Amino acid sequence: MYYLFTSEGIQFIYERFTIQCFNIIKSILLCVEYKPSKTIESSKGPDTRRASDIKSTFFQPNTLIEICRRLVAHYFVLTQDELDMWDTDPETFANDEIGDSWKYSLRPSMETVFVTIFHEFRDILAPVLLDLIRETSGLLPPEDIQGILKKDAVYNAVALAAFDMYEEVDFDQWFTTTLMEELRIKHNNYRIIRRRVSALVGRWTGIKLSAELRPTLYQCVINLLGPDEDMAVRLTASSTLRYAIDDFEFNSEQFRDFLEPAFNLLFGLLKEVTECETKMHILNVMTLMVERVGHTIQPHSDALIQYLPLLWKESEEHNMLRCAIVSTLVQLVKALGTVVPELAPFLVPIIMLGTDTKQSAIVYLLEDSLELWLTVLENSPSMTNEMVQLYENMPALLEYSTEAFRLCIPISLVHMLLAPELVMRSHGVQIMTICDNLMADMKNEGIVMIVRLVDTYIKACPVVGAETVLPILPRIFQGVYEGELYPMVMSMYLAILSRVLLSSHNVFSRVLNTLAHVNNISEEATMSKILDVWLAKMPNVSQADQRKLMGLALTNLLTTQSRAVLERFGLIMVQILETLNDITKTDETGLTSDSLVLTEGRSPSYFNEDGDGFYETDHDQRKKQLILIDPVHTIVLKDYLQAQMYALRTQLGPIQFEQLLQLVDGDSMSQLKEYISFY
Repeated sequence: MYYLFTSEGIQFIYERFTIQCFNIIKSILLCVEYKPSKTIESSKGPDTRRASDIKSTFFQPNTLIEICRRLVAHYFVLTQDELDMWDTDPETFANDEIGDSWKYSLRPSMETVFVTIFHEFRDILAPVLLDLIRETSGLLPPEDIQGILKKDAVYNAVALAAFDMYEEVDFDQWFTTTLMEELRIKHNNYRIIRRRVSALVGRWTGIKLSAELRPTLYQCVINLLGPDEDMAVRLTASSTLRYAIDDFEFNSEQFRDFLEPAFNLLFGLLKEVTECETKMHILNVMTLMVERVGHTIQPHSDALIQYLPLLWKESEEHNMLRCAIVSTLVQLVKALGTVVPELAPFLVPIIMLGTDTKQSAIVYLLEDSLELWLTVLENSPSMTNEMVQLYENMPALLEYSTEAFRLCIPISLVHMLLAPELVMRSHGVQIMTICDNLMADMKNEGIVMIVRLVDTYIKACPVVGAETVLPILPRIFQGVYEGELYPMVMSMYLAILSRVLLSSHNVFSRVLNTLAHVNNISEEATMSKILDVWLAKMPNVSQADQRKLMGLALTNLLTTQSRAVLERFGLIMVQILETLNDITKTDETGLTSDSLVLTEGRSPSYFNEDGDGFYETDHDQRKKQLILIDPVHTIVLKDYLQAQMYALRTQLGPIQFEQLLQLVDGDSMSQLKEYISFY
């Protein structure tokens, strides 16, 4: 403390020593072992109490006030070296310090200490900072460079302490009076104030700037982004805009009138700057803007679309900038709602590079490239040869990492829906074989993702889909056979089993045969065990669409002439009855109907659990088509059961059919007769 915060000690210190001292102070203040527990029961021991006592003894109010004033008045003031850098290299000067720079750089280290001390001793230090604000509240003449530097330091402190000064400062009044006036002064020395006011407002925007003042803020930022403004001020203004746009209360309608000038000025700045890090920063601000305003960006995006391929070529040695470019492309495609012709030839090679496990670029680009791949597929009207070729990367990606897997499954699903039969015949069996291998050591979350893909394969193209997913079906059927599964997984496994049964008896029988061989029992015994688990677990299935799917499959089984089925006829009919009760609705006229069947005037979006009712992408339209062909939404269970009863009576003859009906309890039979006729 002597060396850092006394006039006598400061003359002996040098930068590396100062940084280490600041880091030690920060570590002491944040060390949990130096903080006693609030209750006696959870006390950490005598050493902790001793350390806490030492801290309390040292950090007395007078000491804290002196530290605070020294930090602001001495350390926060811009040095001549910093001002010289501002003049010669404004981009380097303005670049935000990120990561762990506080460990190695003087300004970030002292700012971090200030924030730490202020937060811990807010009640003591808030009045000190308010005094400093009052001391520097008046407008300064542009020639008073020392006064300007002092005000810059105070404003920096207020920005850093924003969260702890929330109740102390009427920021709206300060902004509309003093701060806005200071932004209007264009003298060269006042660039220091303009930059700091911009940074200050950015920090306070999400904390205490009222919604009515947002348009005023946007106009101020646009003025600071102009090409005639100082470069460091423009770069700081871009950060301020990022804070404003990224705020929870951001209103895109309120920003609409400022969108075009703000976006164009940022684009001009992007082209003008030369440093990779600076370009990346501006591009991130533009990306966030595109994300927040959505389709509204369309009229203003042409220039950026034309520029990005050029920037991609220039950034060959800068992986992080390339990541920023890919993120921008993701938001652009989403906002445009389609893959525009100008971007189409540019996108696939980028995705190809970023998802090729043989390329070193995958280390940096994989996550963003997968996101771009998914977005391009979702917003494409049809399959292209380039997309088919791109999918050659998928088999290796599925096994590359857990993080990649989480996006690879949705990509595989969206890709398949673009051209179901084509994808299934070209890559389907290979993908399902890999997924089967992965499931052996996978947690429930991953299993659910894979099973959803399997389900969609069969939905999209029932016969071909059932054949395609054959490599993974024995594992799913075995899971049902064993019966010990997480409830959600069991529900999904039973749904797959049901969908296969409705799609292809041949595939169902082949899987049953495989299971019988693996478990060294007969097919009939295998079917009996599966049915027992099915009938026991079906009451636990909560989703109505899954219950109906299982009810349809059980109804389908009635005419397969399986002994295992006929022996369980009573139990099967009870489950079908329960399903009918769940899905049948009665209108005001007393007419009943299947609530899951599409009827005239009802949109498929009603049944789209993943959507919000608006089909914003081509993929949403394809999901809609799936609903239109799903048996759950096209077959009336009551009518199907009636037809199966007639067929079963014909198969068995009246005497055996009557004997079969005796397996159904009287109450269930009475309820069933409300839905169907048995004779």
